[in-house]
Amino acid sequence: MIAQLESIGKAEAVFAEMIEFVKNAITSGELRADEVERALFDKGLRVGLHLLEAFVAAAGDGDQGETVEREGRILHRSDEKKPKPYRSIFGVLPVERYVYAPGPKQKVAWAPVDAKLGLPAGEQSYVLEDWLLRVCVKESFRESVDSLRDLLGVKTSVRAAEVMSRNVAEHAEGFRETRAAPDPDTEEELVVLAADGKGVPMRRPLEERLQEHRAGESAARLCADDDALAESAAKPKAKRLQRGEKRTRKQMAYVGAVYSIAPFVRTADEVVDELRRRKRQTERPRPQNKQLFAEMTRIREGEVLNGQVQCFVQLAFSAIARASSHKTLICLMDGQKSLWNLKESWFPRAIGVLDMFHVMERLWLVAHAFHGEGTRAAESQVESHLRLLLQGKVGCVIGLYKRMLVQHDLKGSRAKTVRETITYFANNRQYMKYNEYLARGYPIGTGVVEGACRHFVKDRMELAGMRWEIEGAQAVLSLRALYLNDQWDDFIKYRIHTEQQCLYGQAA
Repeated sequence: MIAQLESIGKAEAVFAEMIEFVKNAITSGELRADEVERALFDKGLRVGLHLLEAFVAAAGDGDQGETVEREGRILHRSDEKKPKPYRSIFGVLPVERYVYAPGPKQKVAWAPVDAKLGLPAGEQSYVLEDWLLRVCVKESFRESVDSLRDLLGVKTSVRAAEVMSRNVAEHAEGFRETRAAPDPDTEEELVVLAADGKGVPMRRPLEERLQEHRAGESAARLCADDDALAESAAKPKAKRLQRGEKRTRKQMAYVGAVYSIAPFVRTADEVVDELRRRKRQTERPRPQNKQLFAEMTRIREGEVLNGQVQCFVQLAFSAIARASSHKTLICLMDGQKSLWNLKESWFPRAIGVLDMFHVMERLWLVAHAFHGEGTRAAESQVESHLRLLLQGKVGCVIGLYKRMLVQHDLKGSRAKTVRETITYFANNRQYMKYNEYLARGYPIGTGVVEGACRHFVKDRMELAGMRWEIEGAQAVLSLRALYLNDQWDDFIKYRIHTEQQCLYGQAA
């Protein structure tokens, strides 16, 4: 009681000091509004800390006698009070309390004060954790820690922020499973699934981790879901970088997007005009209830979780919740064969659409091979062949390329470019029925997931000097997805409730 009253008295003294400060500022007229504001904020933090001290003091010291019985065990009180630092947004507060354990030097099994106050498992308060991680999902850990220190005067280490992000991210999967489907009244007729990959710079390539984990097994085989990793695993390590070779090794993060959208019927000419930026259609429908996530291949409890498969697991979970029998399911992706194989396994009824923007990249490569870059002839060829593809004449374009190869007598890399495009179109022909897609109002571009790869993955994971371990990268991606999906506040409540149940068997 005495400690509680002392803390409240300190808070009252600081508050009186704040009032006196404002009175003096009014009288002198020498201070700017921002100077008064800053001083009041600093003093307000001191008031908050003293009031928080009073609240903690009211919980007592947790002495419930020399022994207590819990869950069928006899627990013994510690000889002395044990301090637990509580890092709040107002500052660090030491919580002195008795704890109970089965015996001397054994792990604490019960802390009555912790349970009464609902203290977190770690030192960081739930509010501080929330605020810090909101910054961490947008900026580097170093910048986030520095920002919090500059704003609140609270010092947290970079390492603590990294560990915090991993611990909190462990609740992300459970949270996703609790989410209900969007309100059907807000959904549109088409439910679109999209997937793509974006490289994340790593400290150690995944194949090295897998070699350590499963000695004697082929890292290239274990990494076969990731073309870049499989290729790098097969290459011998060079002592020196070759020309054009980058020191940074990347691992793919597979980004998935799910949203609904209204049909948007267009003609081939309208699409060509828009893609060539002659005319932008203003009445284009907007995606509804968009959800993003990203998965990396990683090791969990001794098992290798394939990043691509995990991405499709998330797509399937969302599709089951959102794609009712009267909805049309669209799967939009680029030409990566492994992704399309997964599509056929997980979503055989979904209408597959090959992303038109990747197709256009191929058209430009071929046009440059025949006519050179920056030429009117190349532009004309791209426009002509794009129109043919949008009219559903894929075979016609393939035939044109074959004839042009002979007529132009291309050699070397230029001929290789054309042949690769012919193969690309032939392999993906079943997903290039653009005339049917346009007539039914289906989307034909992966703008949503392409944009996600940039602002979701690249903008955070490829900041200057970034190098990641798999666990840390996946944790940040999981948290960043929740933030971008507008689920952060609900997730934090879920995380607190779950941890409180685990620690004390009660709701937060």
